[in-house]
Amino acid sequence: MSTLADLEATIATAPSALIAFSGGVDSSLVAAVSARVLGERALAVTAVSPALATGELDGARSVAAAVGIAHRAISTDELAREGYRRNGADRCYHCKSELYDRLAALAAAEGFAATFSGANVDDLGDWRPGLRAAAEHDVRHPLVEAGFAKRAVRGLAAALDIPSADKPAMPCLASRLPYGTEVEPATLAQIDRAESAVKALGYRELRVRHLGDRGKVELGDADLTRARASDDARAAILDAVRRAGYVEAAIDDEPLRSGSFTGIRPIPLAIT
Repeated sequence: MSTLADLEATIATAPSALIAFSGGVDSSLVAAVSARVLGERALAVTAVSPALATGELDGARSVAAAVGIAHRAISTDELAREGYRRNGADRCYHCKSELYDRLAALAAAEGFAATFSGANVDDLGDWRPGLRAAAEHDVRHPLVEAGFAKRAVRGLAAALDIPSADKPAMPCLASRLPYGTEVEPATLAQIDRAESAVKALGYRELRVRHLGDRGKVELGDADLTRARASDDARAAILDAVRRAGYVEAAIDDEPLRSGSFTGIRPIPLAIT
């Protein structure tokens, strides 16, 4: 079983490191242990763009402060990349290429020896085009190197009192679009408004899938049970989505399953 000592030893092989830091549990664990091992030679970096959901930057800042790592926000411009805008199955490759280009420039300018991601072992069997971009930029994945799957990540994060230990996954807003639907700033903003409005009702784990004029809400198990409990609860969710600009709104009968919107079968990947 992977341990904190395994992760510390993996991270200690780098003299210094940037951490691609979303504030989610995976990158938070890498950042927290990097702070323990590397101290001031570690910097957590959060990418800010129209695809970042409201509240995520503040959340990342809060987690960075809690785990004691220096933090910086940088701007990325994935929307300037045609491959990202056209939203094919390789969209994440173009997004991560933009991110890692910016991180590589920062590392070169400020003398950081390595760039870390928060990828874990479970990601290797999922559809993750971004891992190809990581390989092209020599990005390291300490959780993979130390043998951490998602369950172990959450367990160690909880043991270390990392605030995001139980944070639901929050992929970029572009993941709410069906492949082939062009990514545009106005569309991302509409999705963000809808999700923020539903979260304001007290729901925690959700996606609003963008289907043209229709916004389809997917809720996690507990939230879906709550929404099913009364007609008023369902009506409030649907009204929140319509107020964000959707002509039609619906709630999926099935609970949220991350990655279910891609329709692509995972291709196992190996990282060496």
